[in-house]
Amino acid sequence: MSENRNTPNENWFATWFDSPYYHILYKDRDDNEAQLFMDNLTNYLNLPEEAKILDLACGKGRHAIYLNQLGYEVTGVDLSPNSIEEASKSSNATLHFKVHDMREHTEEKYDAVFNLFTSFGYFEEESDNLKTLKAIQESLTEYGFAVIDFMNANYVIDNLVPEETKTVDGIDFHLKRYVKDGHIFKEIQFEDQGQSYHFTEKVRALTLQDFETMMEEAGIYLLEIFGDYKLRKFYKNDSERLIMVFK
Repeated sequence: MSENRNTPNENWFATWFDSPYYHILYKDRDDNEAQLFMDNLTNYLNLPEEAKILDLACGKGRHAIYLNQLGYEVTGVDLSPNSIEEASKSSNATLHFKVHDMREHTEEKYDAVFNLFTSFGYFEEESDNLKTLKAIQESLTEYGFAVIDFMNANYVIDNLVPEETKTVDGIDFHLKRYVKDGHIFKEIQFEDQGQSYHFTEKVRALTLQDFETMMEEAGIYLLEIFGDYKLRKFYKNDSERLIMVFK
């Protein structure tokens, strides 16, 4: 029996996010919740009708597609060619997708840049997180806003489920979660068609204070902080999300 795994030294997200199994495991994500969040966010930001939005680390484009349906001109970018290929099936005159590394700013400027669903903090080098923040700021128009929707690390660590098995499409995904060296790890093991697979997700457990420190260094102005997709107040220990609006 052969085994496929991502090695600890490579950028794990480059292999796991490009794997069809990633999309199988997370196929039941709540689209209604995602759409409610986009409704609330665009209303709060009061974006003009034909605003240009960049969906940074867009995956298969579920947020980008919905934002486009709301009437915005949207570009979705992601490092995963497979995800972009899939998302591109929904392209139209005002909805575009392309492969892009979030550490680099875009040539075009946007009225809003959204980085959603904990799509930050993956890099091995700490400096790459700062690079990404600067790239986001450089991708904004003069009056543009950026939003990072991150996990609330304190809440996640307090409520970590150490082990569970999720069965999706007949595949038993064995999940292990733990905290080590300032990162939250999720190990994913499963078998399919006689092959054994092992992937590791690893996200830096960045707190609000960590973001504030980086933003100060990048010369970024943090405008507002929310604790959930209904844009309610952020509580350090109780909020599920850490949603930051900045420019």
